[in-house]
Amino acid sequence: MSSPLRLFTTLIRTHHITSRKKLQRVKKAAAHRSIPYVLVRYGGSPGIMYAESADGESLSSWVSAVHELWYKDFQCAQKPAAREVLLGQETKVPSSSAPFNEVESVAAFGDEMERRGLASWWKIGMGYESQG
Repeated sequence: MSSPLRLFTTLIRTHHITSRKKLQRVKKAAAHRSIPYVLVRYGGSPGIMYAESADGESLSSWVSAVHELWYKDFQCAQKPAAREVLLGQETKVPSSSAPFNEVESVAAFGDEMERRGLASWWKIGMGYESQG
């Protein structure tokens, strides 16, 4: 059974994410700010990062830290804001409860956004849907 939880969420879009060294710095920045969940689309274009936290200031600080890494075409597609996120036992993806997660495809990233109840929010941030 899933239960909605009010968390701060953010979505970052970049041209690509291929540097393991930069990705380690993203992970370290999340750990340093106690960000409990980060999802990254790694391995090419587009680069996508999603993060959620109960603390909006920590999440905003993490976004700033990622921005300082000079990712090409960095865009905070969805700025940190509170929204309902579905968290529940029905999630079958083993990595979904780990603090730092990577997927290799946009489709897999979209699947995780769907599981979290954020499909429309994510599609708007990615430019796949217009805000209605």
